Amino acid sequence: MNRRWQIGVIILMAAGVAWLSGCGRNQPSERPPIHLNQNMDEQPKFKPQAAGSFFTDGSAMRLPVAGTVARGWLREDSVFFLGRDGQGRLVRKIPVAVTMDLLRRGRERFDIFCAPCHGRTGLGQGTVVARGMPPPPNFHDDRLRTIEDGHIFDVMTNGFRNMPTYRYQIPVADRWAIVAYFRALQRSRQATRDDLPSEQRELAP
Repeated sequence: MNRRWQIGVIILMAAGVAWLSGCGRNQPSERPPIHLNQNMDEQPKFKPQAAGSFFTDGSAMRLPVAGTVARGWLREDSVFFLGRDGQGRLVRKIPVAVTMDLLRRGRERFDIFCAPCHGRTGLGQGTVVARGMPPPPNFHDDRLRTIEDGHIFDVMTNGFRNMPTYRYQIPVADRWAIVAYFRALQRSRQATRDDLPSEQRELAP
C-alpha cells in the first residue's frame, strides 16, 4: 500500500510539473520572453556604411588588404577575361574552342540579350528599333566582318555608344559564346555549297 501511495504521488507531481510548464504558453505578456541562450537574439555586427568607433576614421567598413583578391575573382588570364593580350591589344581570335554546344549557347544568349536591338539575323532591325531607338550597326558590314573578336567581346563587356555594358548580365564564358554565334551569323550570309556538310551537299541546289 505504501508503494502504491509513492507511485501515485510521483504521478501527481509529474502531472503538476507538466501543467505548470505549459501554463502561460500562447498567453499575452508584457514581459520579454526568457532565453537561456542569447546568441540568436543578439548578433553584434555592422551594416554597410555604418559608423564605428574602433578605427580612427570613424567608419566600420575597411578597404580590402592590398594585393588580395576575393575568392573566385582572380583574373590572371587577360585574354579570356578581358579579350586583350599581355600588351593590352584586342585579341584577333576567340580564345575558346568553337563547338556546336558553344554555338547553341551563344544563339540562346544572343536571342535573349542581343536580338531585341540587333535582330535575330544581326541586320540591326530589332523590336526596339521599330519603336524608335536608333538602329545599331549591321553585323554583316565589311567593317564588322574584319573586326577583332576581342572587340566584339569588349563592346559587350564595356558598352559602346548607345549600347550599355552587359558585364553584369552576361558571364564571361557566355560573352565568348555570343562572339562565336556572331561569327556564325556573318558566315551564314555568305555561305557557299562547300560550307554544307558532305551528306547535305547533294541535296543543295
